[in-house]
Amino acid sequence: MPDPHSTDPAFSGLTKNQSLVLETIAKARRPIGAYEILRELAPRGIRSPVQIYRAVNSLIQCGIVHKVESINAFVRCTDAHPHHGQTTILAICDDCGTVVEHHDETVDRRLVAWAKQEALEVNAVTIELKVRCANCSALAP
Repeated sequence: MPDPHSTDPAFSGLTKNQSLVLETIAKARRPIGAYEILRELAPRGIRSPVQIYRAVNSLIQCGIVHKVESINAFVRCTDAHPHHGQTTILAICDDCGTVVEHHDETVDRRLVAWAKQEALEVNAVTIELKVRCANCSALAP
């Protein structure tokens, strides 16, 4: 059976485990935890949390996946690109779990200036907003 992701550039050059983990994260369409990924992939031969965490860490380094720190889960990046030196802003819906990703050059510049003023070496910046998305707001009584 042909790989359904063979035309998706995000899947090129990935190991089998990375591809399986990325596919599972992408199909979830919401933040998904490592043990939930493991449950999904156990029938496909991935049986160790270490295998999941190695794959996820590689996908994060490639800029394909983001970790949602506040809920210890992972989402697919909406635009595969390196995030080094760039602030990632994630808006996470408290009701449905939908995640919207945003990047803002003004925020980047201000954070870089502040870090320089404070003599801080910043490794990565992720800002998480807890929100109610438009769909959930429309459903609210």
